[in-house]
Amino acid sequence: MADLQGRKVFKVFNQDFVVDERYTVTKELGQGAYGIVCAAVNNQTNEGVAIKKVTNVFSKKILAKRALREIKLLQHFRGHRNVSVRGRRRRRWRGADRACFEITCLYDMDIPRPDNFNETYLYEELMECDLAAIIRSGQPLTDAHFQSFIYQILCGLKYIHSANVLHRDLKPGNLLVNADCELKICDFGLARGFSVDPEENAGYMTEYVATRWYRAPEIMLSFQSYTKAIDVWSVGCILAELLGGRPFFKGRDYVDQLNQILHILGTPNEETLARIGSPRAQEYVRNLPFMPKKAFPSLFPNANPDALDLLDKMLTFDPSSRISVEQALEHPYLHIWHDASDEPDCPTTFNFDFEVIDDVGEMRKVILDTVLRFRQMVRTLPGTAGGVPGQGQPGGAGQVPLPQQGGQWTAEDPRPQEYMPHGNGLEQDLQAGLDASRR
Repeated sequence: MADLQGRKVFKVFNQDFVVDERYTVTKELGQGAYGIVCAAVNNQTNEGVAIKKVTNVFSKKILAKRALREIKLLQHFRGHRNVSVRGRRRRRWRGADRACFEITCLYDMDIPRPDNFNETYLYEELMECDLAAIIRSGQPLTDAHFQSFIYQILCGLKYIHSANVLHRDLKPGNLLVNADCELKICDFGLARGFSVDPEENAGYMTEYVATRWYRAPEIMLSFQSYTKAIDVWSVGCILAELLGGRPFFKGRDYVDQLNQILHILGTPNEETLARIGSPRAQEYVRNLPFMPKKAFPSLFPNANPDALDLLDKMLTFDPSSRISVEQALEHPYLHIWHDASDEPDCPTTFNFDFEVIDDVGEMRKVILDTVLRFRQMVRTLPGTAGGVPGQGQPGGAGQVPLPQQGGQWTAEDPRPQEYMPHGNGLEQDLQAGLDASRR
C-alpha cells in the first residue's frame, strides 16, 4: 500500500499492527486499555525490540494528553551524549550514550498514516516480563534479588526526580525485568512536574487517579502539595510486596485502602492529622479508635533486618519524615550496590509546558510533530536508526526464571483510572485526592 511505504502489516491480538519493514513480529506480549504490545526482531541485526501500539489516542482528551506526556518523557529520558555509566553496572550502547539504564529506552516512534491517525507506535527495549508477573509466579527470590531490584528502582527514580518529574504510578506492573535481573521503569503516562513552589505544582493536574494499592496517603488525604516522597512510598509498597509475595496494602476501595494503611502504620500524630486537607477524611481518622503501629519484624519474620529498617523509613505516613531517594541509596541495605558516581542525575529538567494544551486538535499536531522530529533525530545520529543496545551485564543477583506468560493485568489488579466520583462522600474525597480538590 502506498501510504504504508517501508512498512509491513501483521495481525496482533486480531488487530492490524503496522511496523517498519526491517522488523518481523515474533510474539504477542500483552494488551490493555491503552494499547497492545508485541515482540519483534530486527531482520538486519537479529536483535529484539518491543513495539507498543497506543490506540484510540484521540477518543478522549485525557487519553491524548497521556499519550503526549508518555512520548515526550520517553524522548527526554532516552539519554544524552557524553554521559557515561561506569563501574560494575556498565552496559554497551550502540550509538547515542545513555545516562540512565533503569528507564526503558525509546528507540523509535512511528505514525504510519499521519493524515488521519488515532494511534502511535513506540519501539522500546525488549524485556521478558514485568515484576508483577515474577511476584505472582511464586518462584523463589533471594534477598540479593530484592536488593538488586530496589537499588535499580531507586537509581531510575533519582534520575527521574532530578529532571523535576514525579512518576506517580510506580508499581510492579510498571517495572520491566529480564532474566539477568535488569530492571527498567516504564509507563510515564501519569507523570507530572514537580517544583519546590506548591503554587507552581498546582498547575500540573491530571484527571487520572494512580493505582490505588501503591498510592501515597498524602494524595488521598489532600495534603498541601505533592512532593517526591509520593514515589518513595510506592517503592516501599513494592519492597513490602517482594518480601511478602503479595500486595501489602490491598484495599478494596479507597476507604479500605486508608484503613489498611492505618492498621499497619498506626494512628498519625496530631501534627500530621492537622495537615489532612480533606475535612471529611480528617474527621474520619480522628473518630477511629487509636491504633498502635505494627512491628515489621512480626509481619516479615524471615526478612533481612536492614530491609525492614529501609521499609520502615519508606512507609512513613508523614511525607516530610519519609526517607528521600538519595538517603535510601545510601542505606545499609543497599551498601553492596551503592556507588554515588554510578547514580547519575538527568542533565536537564523536563519542560511540562505542553500540559496547558487543552484542545485535542492541537494535541494531535504536537504529537505528530514530536514523532516526526524524533524519527529524524534517530536516523541522523550514527548507528541509532532503530538501534538496539548491546546485551547488558548481569544484574549481580543471579538469573531468575521468568514466567511463561508475560505480565498482564489480572482481574484483581487495580488500574489507573479516570477520576469519576462514586460512592459516599469520604470515598469520593479519597479517590479524588489533591488533584480534584484544586479544580
